[in-house]
Amino acid sequence: MYAVIRTGGKQYRVAEGDVLRIEKVKGDSGAEVKFDEVLMIGGTDAPKVGKPTVSGAKVVGKITRQAKARRVLHFRKEKEGWTRLRGHRQPFTEVKITSISA
Repeated sequence: MYAVIRTGGKQYRVAEGDVLRIEKVKGDSGAEVKFDEVLMIGGTDAPKVGKPTVSGAKVVGKITRQAKARRVLHFRKEKEGWTRLRGHRQPFTEVKITSISA
């Protein structure tokens, strides 16, 4: 069984046991997180597509870690001789999907 969920402005196709990186959500490692915005559920039967979400469906996951991604550098050099180096590290949450229910 698989599901399509929406979190952090993005959509993810998940199945039980999947580990995925999503935009940061509140919670410590080991905490349980519930995704109520389930857009579609598929698997053995005909897929259930929500308008916009499937009513009564939820996906439960377990937070494995909270971290920051690798540094993304932005370097700018102008012909007058000055340079600028800026960086950014996007925080993320790693989640392991434990159950999908319709």
